[in-house]
Amino acid sequence: MPRHPSLRALRIALRRHGPEALVWRRRVAIVGGAVLVGIVALLFADLADRANALFHRFDAWCWWAPLVATPAGFAAIVWLTNRFAPLARGSGIPQVMAATKAPEAALSTLVSARAAVAKFLLTAGALLVGASVGREGPTVQIAAAIMGRVHRLLRIPLRSSVYIAGGAAGVAAAFNTPLAGVAFAIEELAAAYEQRMTLLVMAAVLIAGMVSLGVAGDYIYFGAMRETMGISQALVVAPVAGAVGGMAGALFSRLMLAAGTTPLRPIAWLRARPVIFAALCGTLVAVLGVTTGLTWGTGYESANSIIAGGDVPVWFGAAKFATTLATAVSGLPGGIFAPSLSIGAGIGDLLRSAFPDYPPGAVVLLGMVAYFTGVVRAPLTAVIIISETTASRGLMMPLLAAALVGDFAAQFVCKEKLYHGLSMRFLKAQG
Repeated sequence: MPRHPSLRALRIALRRHGPEALVWRRRVAIVGGAVLVGIVALLFADLADRANALFHRFDAWCWWAPLVATPAGFAAIVWLTNRFAPLARGSGIPQVMAATKAPEAALSTLVSARAAVAKFLLTAGALLVGASVGREGPTVQIAAAIMGRVHRLLRIPLRSSVYIAGGAAGVAAAFNTPLAGVAFAIEELAAAYEQRMTLLVMAAVLIAGMVSLGVAGDYIYFGAMRETMGISQALVVAPVAGAVGGMAGALFSRLMLAAGTTPLRPIAWLRARPVIFAALCGTLVAVLGVTTGLTWGTGYESANSIIAGGDVPVWFGAAKFATTLATAVSGLPGGIFAPSLSIGAGIGDLLRSAFPDYPPGAVVLLGMVAYFTGVVRAPLTAVIIISETTASRGLMMPLLAAALVGDFAAQFVCKEKLYHGLSMRFLKAQG
Protein backbone atom coordinates (compact mmCIF):
# COMPACT_ATOMS: atom_id res chain seq x y z
CA MET A 1 0.00 0.00 0.00
CA PRO A 2 1.61 3.36 -1.01
CA ARG A 3 2.64 5.79 1.70
CA HIS A 4 0.47 8.83 2.22
CA PRO A 5 1.96 11.86 0.40
CA SER A 6 1.53 14.10 3.44
CA LEU A 7 3.56 11.74 5.66
CA ARG A 8 6.36 11.62 3.12
CA ALA A 9 6.37 15.41 2.92
CA LEU A 10 6.50 15.60 6.73
CA ARG A 11 9.55 13.31 6.87
CA ILE A 12 11.34 15.40 4.25
CA ALA A 13 10.52 18.59 6.15
CA LEU A 14 11.85 17.12 9.40
CA ARG A 15 15.10 16.06 7.74
CA ARG A 16 15.56 19.56 6.34
CA HIS A 17 14.35 21.68 9.25
CA GLY A 18 13.92 19.42 12.30
CA PRO A 19 16.30 18.78 15.20
CA GLU A 20 18.38 16.37 13.09
CA ALA A 21 18.92 18.92 10.34
CA LEU A 22 22.45 20.17 9.65
CA VAL A 23 21.58 23.75 10.55
CA TRP A 24 20.40 22.70 14.03
CA ARG A 25 23.40 20.47 14.62
CA ARG A 26 25.68 23.31 13.61
CA ARG A 27 23.99 25.63 16.11
CA VAL A 28 24.33 23.06 18.86
CA ALA A 29 28.01 22.63 17.96
CA ILE A 30 28.62 26.38 18.14
CA VAL A 31 26.92 26.79 21.51
CA GLY A 32 28.29 23.59 23.04
CA GLY A 33 31.80 24.18 21.71
CA ALA A 34 31.87 27.76 22.96
CA VAL A 35 30.71 26.72 26.44
CA LEU A 36 33.43 24.06 26.58
CA VAL A 37 36.03 26.58 25.40
CA GLY A 38 35.06 28.98 28.17
CA ILE A 39 35.26 26.28 30.86
CA VAL A 40 38.54 24.79 29.62
CA ALA A 41 40.10 28.25 29.25
CA LEU A 42 39.29 29.02 32.89
CA LEU A 43 40.70 25.67 34.04
CA PHE A 44 43.82 26.30 31.98
CA ALA A 45 44.20 29.79 33.46
CA ASP A 46 43.89 28.41 36.97
CA LEU A 47 46.43 25.65 36.30
CA ALA A 48 48.87 28.13 34.73
CA ASP A 49 48.54 30.55 37.66
CA ARG A 50 49.11 27.76 40.16
CA ALA A 51 52.19 26.55 38.25
CA ASN A 52 53.58 30.09 38.10
CA ALA A 53 52.99 30.65 41.82
CA LEU A 54 54.56 27.29 42.71
CA PHE A 55 57.72 28.19 40.79
CA HIS A 56 57.98 31.53 42.59
CA ARG A 57 57.76 29.71 45.95
CA PHE A 58 60.44 27.32 44.75
CA ASP A 59 62.65 30.23 43.70
CA ALA A 60 62.16 31.96 47.05
CA TRP A 61 63.02 28.74 48.91
CA CYS A 62 66.40 28.33 47.19
CA TRP A 63 67.70 31.12 44.96
CA TRP A 64 70.20 28.98 43.03
CA ALA A 65 67.93 25.96 42.44
CA PRO A 66 66.49 27.34 39.14
CA LEU A 67 70.03 27.29 37.70
CA VAL A 68 69.63 23.52 37.70
CA ALA A 69 65.88 23.02 37.47
CA THR A 70 65.13 25.44 34.64
CA PRO A 71 67.62 24.10 32.03
CA ALA A 72 66.71 20.53 32.97
CA GLY A 73 63.02 21.38 32.76
CA PHE A 74 63.42 23.01 29.33
CA ALA A 75 65.24 19.93 28.02
CA ALA A 76 62.69 17.50 29.47
CA ILE A 77 59.65 19.41 28.14
CA VAL A 78 61.13 19.74 24.66
CA TRP A 79 61.96 16.02 24.64
CA LEU A 80 58.41 15.15 25.71
CA THR A 81 56.96 17.51 23.10
CA ASN A 82 59.04 16.17 20.24
CA ARG A 83 58.45 12.58 21.32
CA PHE A 84 54.70 12.62 21.92
CA ALA A 85 53.19 15.82 20.40
CA PRO A 86 55.54 17.74 18.10
CA LEU A 87 52.66 19.85 16.79
CA ALA A 88 52.10 21.25 20.28
CA ARG A 89 55.34 23.22 20.33
CA GLY A 90 55.38 27.00 20.32
CA SER A 91 52.47 29.38 20.56
CA GLY A 92 49.63 27.45 18.95
CA ILE A 93 48.37 30.33 16.83
CA PRO A 94 50.47 29.36 13.77
CA GLN A 95 49.04 25.84 13.98
CA VAL A 96 45.48 27.19 13.87
CA MET A 97 46.32 29.43 10.92
CA ALA A 98 47.79 26.44 9.09
CA ALA A 99 44.79 24.30 10.04
CA THR A 100 42.42 26.62 8.16
CA LYS A 101 44.08 25.57 4.89
CA ALA A 102 43.00 21.92 5.24
CA PRO A 103 40.30 21.77 7.93
CA GLU A 104 39.39 18.08 7.72
CA ALA A 105 42.96 16.76 7.82
CA ALA A 106 44.03 19.22 10.53
CA LEU A 107 41.71 17.69 13.13
CA SER A 108 44.04 14.70 13.40
CA THR A 109 47.25 16.72 13.21
CA LEU A 110 47.55 20.45 13.90
CA VAL A 111 44.49 20.74 16.15
CA SER A 112 44.21 17.15 17.31
CA ALA A 113 43.12 16.08 20.78
CA ARG A 114 46.68 14.89 21.45
CA ALA A 115 48.11 18.32 20.58
CA ALA A 116 45.50 20.09 22.71
CA VAL A 117 46.07 17.91 25.80
CA ALA A 118 49.84 18.21 25.42
CA LYS A 119 49.54 21.97 25.06
CA PHE A 120 47.43 22.17 28.21
CA LEU A 121 49.82 20.17 30.36
CA LEU A 122 53.20 21.15 28.91
CA THR A 123 52.54 24.90 28.91
CA ALA A 124 51.76 24.62 32.62
CA GLY A 125 54.96 22.59 32.93
CA ALA A 126 56.90 25.37 31.22
CA LEU A 127 55.60 27.88 33.76
CA LEU A 128 56.46 25.42 36.52
CA VAL A 129 60.16 25.66 35.55
CA GLY A 130 60.19 29.45 35.12
CA ALA A 131 59.84 29.77 31.33
CA SER A 132 58.82 33.16 29.97
CA VAL A 133 55.59 32.00 28.33
CA GLY A 134 51.92 32.95 28.30
CA ARG A 135 48.79 30.82 28.15
CA GLU A 136 46.81 32.95 25.67
CA GLY A 137 48.34 31.59 22.44
CA PRO A 138 48.06 27.97 23.63
CA THR A 139 44.41 28.63 24.53
CA VAL A 140 43.79 29.48 20.87
CA GLN A 141 45.03 26.05 19.71
CA ILE A 142 43.18 24.23 22.50
CA ALA A 143 39.96 26.12 21.74
CA ALA A 144 40.20 25.41 18.00
CA ALA A 145 40.70 21.71 18.77
CA ILE A 146 37.63 21.69 21.02
CA MET A 147 35.46 23.41 18.43
CA GLY A 148 36.64 21.06 15.69
CA ARG A 149 36.06 17.95 17.80
CA VAL A 150 32.52 19.01 18.75
CA HIS A 151 31.68 19.59 15.08
CA ARG A 152 33.10 16.18 14.17
CA LEU A 153 31.07 14.42 16.90
CA LEU A 154 27.89 16.02 15.55
CA ARG A 155 28.80 14.98 11.98
CA ILE A 156 29.18 18.54 10.69
CA PRO A 157 31.59 19.17 7.80
CA LEU A 158 34.65 21.07 9.00
CA ARG A 159 35.43 24.44 7.46
CA SER A 160 38.14 26.95 8.24
CA SER A 161 35.53 29.11 9.99
CA VAL A 162 35.18 26.45 12.71
CA TYR A 163 38.82 26.85 13.76
CA ILE A 164 38.70 30.62 13.41
CA ALA A 165 35.65 30.77 15.66
CA GLY A 166 37.27 28.44 18.18
CA GLY A 167 40.52 30.39 18.25
CA ALA A 168 38.71 33.70 18.62
CA ALA A 169 36.64 32.30 21.48
CA GLY A 170 39.90 31.18 23.09
CA VAL A 171 41.31 34.72 23.01
CA ALA A 172 38.06 36.10 24.44
CA ALA A 173 38.04 33.58 27.29
CA ALA A 174 41.77 33.86 28.03
CA PHE A 175 41.77 37.65 28.41
CA ASN A 176 38.08 38.05 29.37
CA THR A 177 37.86 40.37 26.35
CA PRO A 178 35.12 39.41 23.84
CA LEU A 179 35.76 42.30 21.44
CA ALA A 180 39.44 41.36 21.21
CA GLY A 181 38.41 37.86 20.17
CA VAL A 182 36.43 39.19 17.23
CA ALA A 183 39.23 41.55 16.20
CA PHE A 184 41.81 38.79 16.44
CA ALA A 185 39.72 36.53 14.21
CA ILE A 186 39.48 39.21 11.56
CA GLU A 187 43.06 40.50 11.68
CA GLU A 188 45.16 37.45 12.40
CA LEU A 189 43.43 34.09 12.00
CA ALA A 190 41.45 34.79 8.82
CA ALA A 191 43.57 36.05 5.95
CA ALA A 192 40.42 36.46 3.88
CA TYR A 193 37.49 37.06 6.20
CA GLU A 194 34.29 35.61 4.77
CA GLN A 195 31.00 37.33 5.52
CA ARG A 196 29.29 34.04 6.35
CA MET A 197 31.77 33.55 9.21
CA THR A 198 30.43 36.55 11.11
CA LEU A 199 27.62 34.83 12.99
CA LEU A 200 29.76 31.80 13.85
CA VAL A 201 32.62 33.89 15.24
CA MET A 202 30.39 36.33 17.11
CA ALA A 203 28.30 33.57 18.68
CA ALA A 204 31.33 31.53 19.78
CA VAL A 205 33.14 34.55 21.19
CA LEU A 206 30.17 35.92 23.09
CA ILE A 207 29.22 32.54 24.57
CA ALA A 208 32.79 31.76 25.66
CA GLY A 209 33.05 35.28 27.08
CA MET A 210 29.79 34.87 29.02
CA VAL A 211 30.98 31.56 30.47
CA SER A 212 34.24 33.22 31.56
CA LEU A 213 32.35 36.14 33.10
CA GLY A 214 29.86 33.86 34.82
CA VAL A 215 32.46 31.63 36.43
CA ALA A 216 35.40 33.97 37.05
CA GLY A 217 33.45 37.21 37.50
CA ASP A 218 33.75 40.55 35.71
CA TYR A 219 37.44 41.02 36.36
CA ILE A 220 39.80 43.35 34.47
CA TYR A 221 42.99 41.54 33.46
CA PHE A 222 45.43 44.32 34.45
CA GLY A 223 43.06 46.32 36.65
CA ALA A 224 41.37 49.63 35.82
CA MET A 225 43.56 52.49 34.61
CA ARG A 226 41.62 55.76 34.48
CA GLU A 227 44.27 58.20 33.24
CA THR A 228 43.63 60.13 30.05
CA MET A 229 45.83 62.12 27.70
CA GLY A 230 45.19 65.40 25.91
CA ILE A 231 45.40 65.75 22.15
CA SER A 232 48.55 67.89 22.30
CA GLN A 233 50.29 65.32 24.50
CA ALA A 234 49.14 62.41 22.35
CA LEU A 235 50.49 64.09 19.20
CA VAL A 236 53.93 64.14 20.80
CA VAL A 237 54.23 60.83 22.64
CA ALA A 238 52.13 58.46 20.49
CA PRO A 239 54.45 58.64 17.43
CA VAL A 240 57.53 58.18 19.62
CA ALA A 241 56.02 55.24 21.48
CA GLY A 242 54.78 53.74 18.22
CA ALA A 243 58.18 53.96 16.52
CA VAL A 244 60.21 52.66 19.47
CA GLY A 245 57.78 49.94 20.49
CA GLY A 246 56.94 48.86 16.95
CA MET A 247 60.57 48.43 15.91
CA ALA A 248 61.42 46.60 19.14
CA GLY A 249 58.52 44.21 18.60
CA ALA A 250 59.51 43.65 14.99
CA LEU A 251 63.07 42.91 16.10
CA PHE A 252 61.70 40.15 18.32
CA SER A 253 59.76 38.70 15.37
CA ARG A 254 62.76 38.89 13.06
CA LEU A 255 65.07 37.15 15.53
CA MET A 256 62.49 34.46 16.24
CA LEU A 257 61.92 33.75 12.55
CA ALA A 258 65.66 33.81 11.85
CA ALA A 259 66.36 31.28 14.60
CA GLY A 260 64.51 28.63 12.62
CA THR A 261 66.05 29.37 9.22
CA THR A 262 69.53 30.85 9.66
CA PRO A 263 72.28 28.87 7.93
CA LEU A 264 74.86 29.79 10.58
CA ARG A 265 76.61 26.56 11.51
CA PRO A 266 76.39 26.83 15.32
CA ILE A 267 72.63 27.54 15.22
CA ALA A 268 72.01 24.88 12.56
CA TRP A 269 73.97 22.36 14.65
CA LEU A 270 71.86 23.18 17.71
CA ARG A 271 68.60 23.01 15.71
CA ALA A 272 69.48 19.44 14.84
CA ARG A 273 69.84 18.70 18.57
CA PRO A 274 66.68 20.24 20.05
CA VAL A 275 67.10 18.91 23.60
CA ILE A 276 70.60 20.39 23.93
CA PHE A 277 69.37 23.64 22.38
CA ALA A 278 66.46 23.76 24.86
CA ALA A 279 68.83 23.21 27.79
CA LEU A 280 71.04 26.09 26.63
CA CYS A 281 67.98 28.35 26.25
CA GLY A 282 66.87 27.30 29.73
CA THR A 283 70.29 28.16 31.09
CA LEU A 284 70.01 31.70 29.70
CA VAL A 285 66.52 32.06 31.18
CA ALA A 286 67.75 30.76 34.54
CA VAL A 287 70.79 33.04 34.68
CA LEU A 288 68.75 36.15 33.85
CA GLY A 289 65.98 35.10 36.21
CA VAL A 290 68.29 34.47 39.15
CA THR A 291 70.26 37.66 38.45
CA THR A 292 67.28 39.98 38.05
CA GLY A 293 64.51 38.23 39.97
CA LEU A 294 61.97 39.83 37.59
CA THR A 295 61.95 37.88 34.35
CA TRP A 296 60.31 34.61 35.37
CA GLY A 297 56.99 33.42 34.00
CA THR A 298 54.35 35.45 32.24
CA GLY A 299 55.52 38.82 33.55
CA TYR A 300 51.96 39.70 34.53
CA GLU A 301 52.88 40.95 38.01
CA SER A 302 55.63 43.22 36.68
CA ALA A 303 53.41 44.67 33.97
CA ASN A 304 50.60 45.26 36.45
CA SER A 305 53.00 47.00 38.83
CA ILE A 306 54.40 49.26 36.09
CA ILE A 307 50.91 50.28 34.94
CA ALA A 308 50.00 51.12 38.54
CA GLY A 309 53.06 53.39 38.85
CA GLY A 310 55.63 51.01 40.29
CA ASP A 311 59.29 51.32 39.40
CA VAL A 312 61.41 48.69 37.65
CA PRO A 313 65.09 48.84 36.64
CA VAL A 314 65.80 50.40 33.26
CA TRP A 315 67.02 47.06 31.93
CA PHE A 316 63.79 45.20 32.73
CA GLY A 317 62.36 45.39 29.20
CA ALA A 318 65.61 44.18 27.61
CA ALA A 319 66.00 41.33 30.11
CA LYS A 320 62.41 40.17 29.62
CA PHE A 321 62.92 40.43 25.84
CA ALA A 322 65.91 38.08 26.08
CA THR A 323 64.19 35.49 28.28
CA THR A 324 61.04 35.51 26.14
CA LEU A 325 63.04 35.10 22.94
CA ALA A 326 65.10 32.27 24.46
CA THR A 327 61.92 30.52 25.60
CA ALA A 328 60.14 31.05 22.28
CA VAL A 329 62.95 29.62 20.12
CA SER A 330 63.61 26.70 22.48
CA GLY A 331 60.64 24.72 21.19
CA LEU A 332 58.62 24.70 24.42
CA PRO A 333 54.83 24.81 24.17
CA GLY A 334 53.77 28.27 25.27
CA GLY A 335 52.63 31.64 24.01
CA ILE A 336 54.14 35.12 23.81
CA PHE A 337 51.08 37.32 24.40
CA ALA A 338 51.50 37.93 28.14
CA PRO A 339 55.32 38.19 28.04
CA SER A 340 55.03 40.64 25.12
CA LEU A 341 52.71 42.86 27.14
CA SER A 342 55.25 42.72 29.98
CA ILE A 343 58.10 43.73 27.64
CA GLY A 344 55.91 46.52 26.27
CA ALA A 345 55.34 47.74 29.82
CA GLY A 346 59.11 47.85 30.29
CA ILE A 347 59.42 49.97 27.14
CA GLY A 348 56.60 52.16 28.43
CA ASP A 349 58.50 52.61 31.69
CA LEU A 350 61.48 53.97 29.75
CA LEU A 351 59.18 56.29 27.80
CA ARG A 352 57.56 57.74 30.91
CA SER A 353 61.05 58.63 32.15
CA ALA A 354 61.54 60.55 28.89
CA PHE A 355 58.16 62.30 29.29
CA PRO A 356 58.00 63.00 33.05
CA ASP A 357 55.20 65.58 32.76
CA TYR A 358 52.84 63.23 30.92
CA PRO A 359 50.34 60.85 32.58
CA PRO A 360 52.67 57.95 33.48
CA GLY A 361 50.16 55.10 33.25
CA ALA A 362 48.92 56.30 29.87
CA VAL A 363 52.47 56.46 28.51
CA VAL A 364 53.11 52.89 29.69
CA LEU A 365 50.00 51.66 27.82
CA LEU A 366 51.22 53.35 24.64
CA GLY A 367 54.50 51.45 24.92
CA MET A 368 52.60 48.19 25.49
CA VAL A 369 50.28 48.59 22.52
CA ALA A 370 53.13 49.62 20.20
CA TYR A 371 55.38 46.70 21.14
CA PHE A 372 52.56 44.18 20.97
CA THR A 373 51.63 45.51 17.52
CA GLY A 374 55.22 45.22 16.39
CA VAL A 375 55.26 41.54 17.36
CA VAL A 376 51.87 40.32 16.11
CA ARG A 377 51.22 43.02 13.45
CA ALA A 378 47.55 43.27 14.37
CA PRO A 379 47.00 46.89 15.51
CA LEU A 380 43.23 46.68 16.04
CA THR A 381 43.59 43.56 18.20
CA ALA A 382 46.38 45.22 20.20
CA VAL A 383 44.32 48.34 20.88
CA ILE A 384 41.23 46.39 21.96
CA ILE A 385 43.22 44.00 24.17
CA ILE A 386 44.95 46.88 25.98
CA SER A 387 41.73 48.86 26.25
CA GLU A 388 39.68 45.94 27.58
CA THR A 389 42.35 44.57 29.94
CA THR A 390 42.89 47.99 31.58
CA ALA A 391 39.43 49.61 31.15
CA SER A 392 41.24 52.55 29.53
CA ARG A 393 38.56 53.47 27.01
CA GLY A 394 39.44 57.14 27.36
CA LEU A 395 42.77 56.40 25.65
CA MET A 396 41.38 54.73 22.54
CA MET A 397 42.59 57.37 20.09
CA PRO A 398 46.17 57.67 21.46
CA LEU A 399 46.38 53.88 21.64
CA LEU A 400 45.21 53.54 18.04
CA ALA A 401 47.69 56.19 16.88
CA ALA A 402 50.59 54.43 18.63
CA ALA A 403 49.49 51.06 17.21
CA LEU A 404 49.25 52.33 13.64
CA VAL A 405 52.66 54.02 13.88
CA GLY A 406 54.04 50.84 15.44
CA ASP A 407 52.66 48.70 12.61
CA PHE A 408 54.19 51.04 10.03
CA ALA A 409 57.58 51.19 11.77
CA ALA A 410 57.68 47.40 12.22
CA GLN A 411 57.69 46.86 8.45
CA PHE A 412 61.14 48.42 8.20
CA VAL A 413 62.58 45.85 10.62
CA CYS A 414 60.65 42.68 9.74
CA LYS A 415 58.52 42.51 6.60
CA GLU A 416 57.11 39.04 7.32
CA LYS A 417 54.41 38.68 9.94
CA LEU A 418 55.51 36.39 12.76
CA TYR A 419 52.53 34.04 12.92
CA HIS A 420 52.24 33.88 9.13
CA GLY A 421 55.88 32.88 8.81
CA LEU A 422 55.59 30.23 11.51
CA SER A 423 52.36 28.84 10.03
CA MET A 424 54.10 28.35 6.68
CA ARG A 425 56.61 26.08 8.39
CA PHE A 426 53.83 23.91 9.79
CA LEU A 427 52.22 23.72 6.36
CA LYS A 428 55.50 22.63 4.78
CA ALA A 429 56.03 20.04 7.50
CA GLN A 430 52.56 18.64 6.77
CA GLY A 431 53.53 18.21 3.15
